[in-house]
Amino acid sequence: MVVLGIDPGYAIVGWGVVYFSGNMYKPLGFGAVTTEPEMKFTKRLEYIHSGMSRLMLKCKPDAVAIEKLYFQNNQKTAIDVAQARGVILLAAEQRGIPVFEYTPLQIKTVVTGYGKAKKPQVMEMTRRLLKLEKVPKPDDTADALAVALCHIQANGSGIRRILSQGRY
Repeated sequence: MVVLGIDPGYAIVGWGVVYFSGNMYKPLGFGAVTTEPEMKFTKRLEYIHSGMSRLMLKCKPDAVAIEKLYFQNNQKTAIDVAQARGVILLAAEQRGIPVFEYTPLQIKTVVTGYGKAKKPQVMEMTRRLLKLEKVPKPDDTADALAVALCHIQANGSGIRRILSQGRY
């Protein structure tokens, strides 16, 4: 199974591709699609869509796992991130790739075993599970790999059923 994990944003879209077979994880690649602040917002969305489309064509994932939108205070930022998520979801739909969404709490719970884990703990567990020498940068990339790991660990197990019912 090949999973493309995505940490959505409009300045930085973190991505990570993980292959899983048996009990073995293998990172196939990771990085970020970045846009410049001076770009017109619609151009940023177009750039994200085309970058993610090219990536999906290249890595041919069996599934796309994406972090659900989470925001506390800044509604403008949340709306802009939601629009970026939309073009990413569109790219997956155009290629017929199934999409699975996970909340930050679900990702932390599945990857670390503790839903209130701090970001460094999630990043370190991601590094360990993928046997990487160091945590990938930018942080959005490490987050995307954690999303992919969450999907892999939840896939085919009772965990997905529990996550979808909100009992965790």
